[in-house]
Amino acid sequence: MPELPEVETVRKGLERLLKNFYIERIEVLKERSIASIGGSKNFINNIENSYLCNWERRGKYLIGTLNTKGKNSKGFLVVHLRMTGQFKLIEKQIPPCKHTRVRFFERRGKELRFIDIRNFGLMWYVPPTKSIPEIVSGIKRLGPEPFSSDFNSVYLKEYFKKKTRSIKSALLDQKTVAGVGNIYADETLFDAGINPKTESRNLKSSELKKLCHSLIKILNISIGEGGTTFSDFRDLEGINGNYGGQAWVYRRSGKSCRKCGEIILREKICGRSTHWCPNCQK
Repeated sequence: MPELPEVETVRKGLERLLKNFYIERIEVLKERSIASIGGSKNFINNIENSYLCNWERRGKYLIGTLNTKGKNSKGFLVVHLRMTGQFKLIEKQIPPCKHTRVRFFERRGKELRFIDIRNFGLMWYVPPTKSIPEIVSGIKRLGPEPFSSDFNSVYLKEYFKKKTRSIKSALLDQKTVAGVGNIYADETLFDAGINPKTESRNLKSSELKKLCHSLIKILNISIGEGGTTFSDFRDLEGINGNYGGQAWVYRRSGKSCRKCGEIILREKICGRSTHWCPNCQK
């Protein structure tokens, strides 16, 4: 599943390539891709004849602002890519692939396609009279953004004080911090020198400071590399993310640690494959 750096890479691409993209027509090819009330009919009726303006990100959600020709708000287009969702900007008339779920046609001939092999990705229309969390309930449950002032060691100390679950499990919980998944949880814990099986409540203040620093550091590096591609992730122009080639532990089980030479281990923790160095993360 795309995590924060991949979603941020897509957000940047949407912002850069869709300057005043005027949605003249929409085709919904898969009804289950539309999650908002009223299904595809309501979705199409409310979004057609809108300008798709600036894009924001909240956790793993993409939020596009919709405006009228007179620059009045028409609400928001919210998207969750889930496991394999991706956008592709089409500038030539070519037939859609079988995994195309939603098509946004621009009046000048361009087309924005939402392609989703596993078909788990979702879209919502949020009217201007509603707040986004009212329509997209998952956003209500998100913890602080890693780059926000709300995410710090003091917050984590308080949040973890009674939690017995592993720090790996805690990082994957979107209530702890928004946007982190398996890749960046493993990479962050390695950079911070923390064993992924450590109980959250047992982490010292100094370790929590390292954890915050490492998470922001790793996310920034990955965003700079366009995210990670191990299978399906592509940006709007079909380009792979480059972070995977420099990963410290993720998907490197059985290989030598790049720091100490110890063999990288892999084990299921909270149902997810976890990679770590038993020497660097004691």
